[in-house]
Amino acid sequence: MGKSNETFNKKEKEKKRLKKHQEKKEKAEQRKENSDKGKGLEEMMAYVDENGNITNTPPVYRKPTLIQAETIQIATPKQVAEPEDAVKSGIISFFNTSKGYGFIRDLKTQENVFFHINNLAYPAKENDKVNFAVEKGPKGISAVNVTKTP
Repeated sequence: MGKSNETFNKKEKEKKRLKKHQEKKEKAEQRKENSDKGKGLEEMMAYVDENGNITNTPPVYRKPTLIQAETIQIATPKQVAEPEDAVKSGIISFFNTSKGYGFIRDLKTQENVFFHINNLAYPAKENDKVNFAVEKGPKGISAVNVTKTP
């Protein structure tokens, strides 16, 4: 008798190939069952309720509320800006004498305003109470005409 042409390894490979083929068929059948094709329009529709949630039930019709056109604000109202040359008061919170700049904490708004040593009218130090005017500079607002309060 002659030797068989099929070895154990060949049989195992064939079993794996058949198993893979069977799994592929099963997956294809599952996709067909779960497919949206052939469903009616109502089954595929989604609705958004008044809270913004997606639901499958259509919204209940409600009579629209009447809104007065005068009450609608299209833009933010303009804020009243205080005059640019108004004298403000504050305290020097930081001052670097070697580099020649510092910051003044505005007493009214608690905002830090930059100032340069060239805009000082007296030799300043930290925690001095000062009066100053605000000017728009290339990098933001800065204090000018900084004088010590009496």
